[in-house]
Amino acid sequence: MLAGRAPLGAAGCGRLLAAGLRPLLCGLSPCRVTAGRQYPALRVPQTAEEKRLVRKEQRSSLTVRRFIACPQLARTVRRCLQRGAGPGPQPLLLEFAPGPGILTRSLLDAGFRVVALESNLDFFTDLQSLENSLDGQLKVIHGDFFRLDPLAKGTLKPPAVSSEKLFETLGVAAVPWRADVPLKVFGIVSQQLERNRLWRLLFDMYECSCIYRYGRVELNLFISEKEYTVLTAKPGRSKVYQALSVLAQLGYEIELLHKEPWSSFATNLKNGGLAIPKAVKVPNDHLCLVRLTPQQHLFTGGLKPSNASTFIFMVKQSFAKPKSKLTDRLNSWSLDNSDRLLKALEIPKKAAMCNLYPEDYKRLFQALQNSDMFAETLFHDEVLTSTRTMNL
Repeated sequence: MLAGRAPLGAAGCGRLLAAGLRPLLCGLSPCRVTAGRQYPALRVPQTAEEKRLVRKEQRSSLTVRRFIACPQLARTVRRCLQRGAGPGPQPLLLEFAPGPGILTRSLLDAGFRVVALESNLDFFTDLQSLENSLDGQLKVIHGDFFRLDPLAKGTLKPPAVSSEKLFETLGVAAVPWRADVPLKVFGIVSQQLERNRLWRLLFDMYECSCIYRYGRVELNLFISEKEYTVLTAKPGRSKVYQALSVLAQLGYEIELLHKEPWSSFATNLKNGGLAIPKAVKVPNDHLCLVRLTPQQHLFTGGLKPSNASTFIFMVKQSFAKPKSKLTDRLNSWSLDNSDRLLKALEIPKKAAMCNLYPEDYKRLFQALQNSDMFAETLFHDEVLTSTRTMNL
């Protein structure tokens, strides 16, 4: 280390490695980084090929992709993924959109069994080279995690993927909902369509569809600080506490594993920019690594996968006017015994929708399910429309 210089943090390391990991991303000369056990370096393209890869990536990617560029950050993420792990064999880890594979190498070095799901064919080819140099510890699949089980008819073409075929390839069998986590997932969620993707995952989890047909799959996601704030918001914050807050807190155990400045990540932008989404109401200076583990006892109190979509849209409709009174909302649902219902639930008559706790919404849903005045068809059209939009 040079005298008088402090060690680089992960953010500084990310900036320094702009010349190291934007090898494949922004047309700069690459450095070869390995951690611990020495794996064969990813294929290093020549200058002309670098430019071709960059142009192809920019043409083929409709969203800004972010990659872990710093070995120090990769080690930090690896330790986060290991946190809370018990003794014995660990669940398989599915890493989506790994890009150039810096984290992938760190995970392999720590003994993880990894399946890499990559949609970009150039990165896919490089990762395959790494797969071929190992003895079954890494499996590389051409696909997009957020194009699992689309509603489009006909044969699926990559990067669209069938979850059934994916799990068959992984060798992961379905387990009961209350069993241990059968699979861990890691990835960086693109901030374009980020809210839509969080909703899609919530729908799948509540309905036990897609990856959740196999059990309580654990998600470890880098999401924007803005969306993390919404997921964990408390009642009363009418501008931040939303339907997404209620459903996420009911459905997941939410654990913040790490916060990292945007500058620590490389991007696929030609100018190396960060393209940070603006946020007015909440801070948005970091990406947050959040662990979302489905609640083991989610399906109790009358809530079932078969009626979960009704519950979701009951909550969404409740937040159409978050400051409105609960009694007004109940009256809009043609309930003439709302006072008696609120008394039984011990909820104040003047309570506003944004002041109810997540558990209150679940108790309210259970009471409505038991009421002969409430019809699930009230939300039927909205359920079908939104589900279709999220899965195309």
